[in-house]
Amino acid sequence: MTQGAEGRRLQPRRALTDDVYEAIKALLMDQEIPAGDRISIDGLARDLGVSPTPVREALTRLESEGLATKEALKGYRSAPLLSADEFDDLYRFRLLIEPWAARTAAERMDAEGRALVGREMATVEAPSGTTYEGYKWLTAHDARFHTLVSELSGSRQVQQALERTHCHLHIFRLHFEHTTGTETLAEHRKIAAALLAGDGDAAEAAMREHLQEAMAVRLRKIYAPAASDVTTPASDDSPLP
Repeated sequence: MTQGAEGRRLQPRRALTDDVYEAIKALLMDQEIPAGDRISIDGLARDLGVSPTPVREALTRLESEGLATKEALKGYRSAPLLSADEFDDLYRFRLLIEPWAARTAAERMDAEGRALVGREMATVEAPSGTTYEGYKWLTAHDARFHTLVSELSGSRQVQQALERTHCHLHIFRLHFEHTTGTETLAEHRKIAAALLAGDGDAAEAAMREHLQEAMAVRLRKIYAPAASDVTTPASDDSPLP
């Protein structure tokens, strides 16, 4: 059904819903099921050596994450990659809320917050490859780290808004290479240091730099010359719009 699916065939004792979910997610993240292609439930079940039920359950989860789409009477498809306009819009949104969240989190930092940041940064290690299997822990860390910053800001609205984008999955699906992981982790460490120091100015600046580096240096080249210029929101101390 798909290149690579048979190689991910699961052993019977491991054929649990979570295993099926991770196997299909890897096919989507590595684009072994190309963006926009139809997903055959029966074909995946056969290739993975499982019944259709865990495949359906996995696809429901993947649909909620924006990696799969379901059409009435037609079944599932692999979600399209972010377009240049969608990419620009996502980073406009992130640049509006995440530097503010980092500043506010630093200013509100207490012993519990420092412990949470310390524990998260203790999970950091270099990616082991350029396929999803080798960097999926980095995707998870990236989501946890940015979610943690939003949680520590004290704004539930900001946290929920960021979580609904599933931006981490969509961005890593677009592009990943070894330098991406190294640079991302270095930037996370810089943000974490500012948070732990309770330095709002430094935390805001480090988060803004992190997002701008990802947008303009690591990822914009994917769309060149199609992508339009993104206007970076001004850096100030005003509240969220």
